[in-house]
Amino acid sequence: MASDRSLDPRLVIARRDLASLGREKTIVLAILIQLFVAAFSSFLVVGLTSLYDPGSVESGGIEMAVTGDAQQELFEAVAETEGVQPVAFDATDDAQQAFNVGRVDAVVTGTYDSPPDSDGRVIEVTAIAPDGSIRTTLIVVQLREVLKTLERNERFERADSLDAPPLELPPEANASPYFSFTYTVLIPLLLFLPPFISGSVAVDTITEEIERGTLELLRVAPVSLVDVVDGKSLAMIALAPAQAALWIGLLAVNGIAVSNPLALLVFVAATATIVVVFGVVLGLQLGRRRPAQLLYSVLTLVVFGAAILLPEHPSTTAAKLAVDSPSLVTYGHVAGYVVAAVVLSVVARRYVARVEPESL
Repeated sequence: MASDRSLDPRLVIARRDLASLGREKTIVLAILIQLFVAAFSSFLVVGLTSLYDPGSVESGGIEMAVTGDAQQELFEAVAETEGVQPVAFDATDDAQQAFNVGRVDAVVTGTYDSPPDSDGRVIEVTAIAPDGSIRTTLIVVQLREVLKTLERNERFERADSLDAPPLELPPEANASPYFSFTYTVLIPLLLFLPPFISGSVAVDTITEEIERGTLELLRVAPVSLVDVVDGKSLAMIALAPAQAALWIGLLAVNGIAVSNPLALLVFVAATATIVVVFGVVLGLQLGRRRPAQLLYSVLTLVVFGAAILLPEHPSTTAAKLAVDSPSLVTYGHVAGYVVAAVVLSVVARRYVARVEPESL
């Protein structure tokens, strides 16, 4: 007790709130899920990449019925596509029947057509894929690859008929989908979830104090409402970069290198400060947990989505820092978030200082 009295009351409140998080089952579950993802990321990334880029995973073979006047061109394009087996049908009705009974996974029909402004002919392709099947996404991805192959083949064969030489294609890059998924989806996800959780917890802690009437104790307690809000905010803001540092460490253990960890932690801390300040003010304004949480969730998603209007989206900033390819815009964004966090904190403290505890 003596040691608690000698401490800054804001630190005492922060420590109390952090200790009470163990009783919040929803928050603990969310943190455990993130811990599981970070700890076993090298295993999970394979399965998650299959959802992010189904074409990166072997399909086990898709049988595709090929029919129509342009059957030969389509057959060659299907045969060149990895993981797809072409099955020729002379009649479109026979191909449709085979698809209906499950003998083939998809149907592509190619027909010739003459464009009105040219003497040549074009190939129109009609594709049929299953609806609502687990394999639908994979089949659609493979259909897209077939069409891209067909287009490439036709461009090559008709090159002599061009009036002007086409532009040179850029060199083909064999980028790994695992690398792309890890740095553009997984790492930003692990870095942004802690701040959003911290903001949600901040809403809960403020509204619960108001609903339970415990803020009435401020009349006799030697702390102000500003001290209480500072302590609660400090606990939630500190929680986010602590989680992010742990996730980065676990990713490194799994062989996933994350560059610029200090800049990333500063970025996470600034983001956490912004959303926590927003959550605290929202909790004081509404005073009830359910509407405050609903409004916090909706507005947070809206603001995060609207961030696409910025020169660089926050997730892009995190990805570029993690992959060690930041630009001046990236560092400018990090600095901008830090400045915004400081300004919003000052404004929020002035607002809280004018709030009377008796009115809550």
